[in-house]
Amino acid sequence: MRFSKYSKILTLVIITIASTLLFWFIFYFNIPGKIGFPNTSLETIFANYDGPNYMVISKCGYDKNCIGPNFSLPQPLEYYPAHLPGYPFLIGLFNNLTTGPKAMLIATLLGSIFLTIIVFELFKTLMSEKKAFWLTIVLMFFPARLFILRQIGAPETWFLAATLTSIYFFRDKKFVMSAIFAAIAQLFKSPGILLFISYGIIAIYELIKTKNLADIFKKYFAYILVPLTVLGIFIFYYFQTGDFWAYFHSGDNFHLNKLPYLVFISNNKPWVNTIWLEDVVYIFFLSIYGVYRLLKKYKFDIVAIYPLVFVMATLLVAHRDISRYIAPIYPLMLIAFKKPLTDKSFKIIFVILLPAIILYAINFIIGNVAPIASWASYL
Repeated sequence: MRFSKYSKILTLVIITIASTLLFWFIFYFNIPGKIGFPNTSLETIFANYDGPNYMVISKCGYDKNCIGPNFSLPQPLEYYPAHLPGYPFLIGLFNNLTTGPKAMLIATLLGSIFLTIIVFELFKTLMSEKKAFWLTIVLMFFPARLFILRQIGAPETWFLAATLTSIYFFRDKKFVMSAIFAAIAQLFKSPGILLFISYGIIAIYELIKTKNLADIFKKYFAYILVPLTVLGIFIFYYFQTGDFWAYFHSGDNFHLNKLPYLVFISNNKPWVNTIWLEDVVYIFFLSIYGVYRLLKKYKFDIVAIYPLVFVMATLLVAHRDISRYIAPIYPLMLIAFKKPLTDKSFKIIFVILLPAIILYAINFIIGNVAPIASWASYL
């Protein structure tokens, strides 16, 4: 009976690990090179952006005097504070057991397992266990951009997992635990502040509705951990770089604009620089429509308010890689479209589409590598 209770979680964890290892083996055995792609190795995975940046920070922190003489990545030294310290800390932790590149992939894989488990647990509170199980499998591979982020050096698996854990505890009325995981999410990615804003919107709504300031203050006070985490990061930056505002002085790293849709005015946007942006229209359409569906069903529930805030912020982003920027709401978009995504017809289409996802991921990773002259400093 006990095994039966955890059998689905165990199955999902096994699928997560197996799919990741198989994908890494594709590169390790240079299978892409044998089917028409350029030659590859596991180093192709190691070198994929932004993994090397995080490995550098795991070795040197944000100390320019350490980074400059030991690493030769093309970006200026001021750029590194754009990468928050949570993920580099994990790489450094596992670096005590193995080399830096392998430690990075271990960190990503563990984050992916964490993400799989919390997605399943959150989905179970919103739908049947059978549908939750299927949609968790879908999220391992689709959307394809998230599948890539599960395979390389990237903080998204941990950021999404911590965010969804915070949402899970919030809906379970365990507000201190929710606040702790919201603060943990903030350590990994700067958009963690959007979760804090989302909780703030719900707090204001409840205050207007109940007019009970004391209860609202008591319920939401623990979320002060999120801005305190931001303050702690900036203080850490000050001791590392001498600049409290180092995050904001990290160069061409800010892609928010005052108006939405400026991603389509690409002639003066260095991180866009292409006219081929029709896919961004589709991403915006599905995201906005997904938010509409969530709001229609869940109203002022955090599973609707958070994606609303996140999508509104993403509309202001001018960057070619919108599919990565909006990745934190992918699990909630599956909730929005759970009915068509759990139909038999979609399951057939999903299986047909899997080879395309794998080939897309291989092609993307091969074309997104950092110029690593020597791996010695990363080991």
